[in-house]
Amino acid sequence: MKQRFMEALEQEDLSEVAHIPKSDLHSHAGRGGNIRYVAQLAKAKLAPPSGRFATLGEMGDWFTIHVKSYCPGLEGYLLRVQASFVQAAEDGIRVLALNYGLDEIQSLGGVGPFIRTMKEMHSRYAPEAVFLPELALDRGCNPDQVKARFEEALASGWFRSVDICGNELAQSVRCFKDLFRLARNYGVVLRAHTGEFGTAEDVLEAVEELELDEVHHGIAAAQSPLVMRRLAEAGVRLHVCPTSNIMLRRAEDYGSHPIRRLYDYGVKVTINTDDLLIFDQTVSQEYLNLYRSGLMTAEELNAIREEGLKVYGQENAWGRHTSDSAGTPL
Repeated sequence: MKQRFMEALEQEDLSEVAHIPKSDLHSHAGRGGNIRYVAQLAKAKLAPPSGRFATLGEMGDWFTIHVKSYCPGLEGYLLRVQASFVQAAEDGIRVLALNYGLDEIQSLGGVGPFIRTMKEMHSRYAPEAVFLPELALDRGCNPDQVKARFEEALASGWFRSVDICGNELAQSVRCFKDLFRLARNYGVVLRAHTGEFGTAEDVLEAVEELELDEVHHGIAAAQSPLVMRRLAEAGVRLHVCPTSNIMLRRAEDYGSHPIRRLYDYGVKVTINTDDLLIFDQTVSQEYLNLYRSGLMTAEELNAIREEGLKVYGQENAWGRHTSDSAGTPL
């Protein structure tokens, strides 16, 4: 498979890259599909953004106006989640983590109905993917107020990881220490969005304060050799999203993306989509973008691909891999 993947990159054969097993470990469920697929189901004319965004808020406004308004409410949300599973299947994603918020769970009537709906979608649209659902907290939430709902969701045993997302400056990660200790007791992977907009020191603080296993984004760590060494020594994996970083002005282009520096320092990295419905780049396209730019070799990109697929083996080791949550072995 290694040689096949490398040759597909070298020949710039997107179709062949899409047929090779990959992971997508950073994808928000309601924003993870293909915009053309969503447009077809919504019977609307939708198009990806024409330029970059200055802030997360600007990105959110664009999404609301140009996508959500054409597929609103619960029906629209389910359509977009369906698109995320369909996209994963079409792009050869064999390990898929989708990120869900507490309000999304509530919109379907609670934990039980929500899980049943998502299991059905997984089984119907992406049965070959090992599915690793992620429970997300908003960085601006009141941790005390969401604790009961957070624990109820964890107690279901269905979620494989937890995350904090949203505005990194909303409040200190220390506010979430009690909830992350609680999550650790349920045996899930601990993740958080950090270092997308902040500093290298913010990444290290989040990893140490919350005892994170993995980080979403984390590219600011490339600013500090000390932080990169600490991440490498601790084996903390960063789930990097190149096009997202470029579209949100955190990186200038693919040819100068910080993933190069992180990789060279021995930091574990994976390549992911983040919000494909907005950024319009599949995992396969992300690999090709980095290869075409000359930033990384085909062999290095294959090593990153294999790093993402290691999560499958970890699921087996943790005893969490079941026919209920996963499909065909890799």
